[in-house]
Amino acid sequence: MQWYDWIFWVICLIIIVLGLLQGGKSEGASGAITGGGLNVFVKTKERGSEKIVSYLTLGFGIVFLFLALLSSVLTTGSGTSDSGDTTTTAINVINFLTLF
Repeated sequence: MQWYDWIFWVICLIIIVLGLLQGGKSEGASGAITGGGLNVFVKTKERGSEKIVSYLTLGFGIVFLFLALLSSVLTTGSGTSDSGDTTTTAINVINFLTLF
């Protein structure tokens, strides 16, 4: 495993923990039985620690995406792949990203 693989695993664990820390938006099983969950589409603002956890989850999700791309590019070019060398793989990734 390379250094970026270890960082990738740490980011994965952080995202899992942050996802578990986020509060639920519904009232749970009692709200489903009594009909209290009818306000599903009501806009509620996150405040305080909920907002911080939401921003952290978004930030680590973006870092996760870029590390996944980096890991894919570096491992595809350094193994016994049939796709070519690292430069060709990097050009293919850049061409893919420019479609957006």
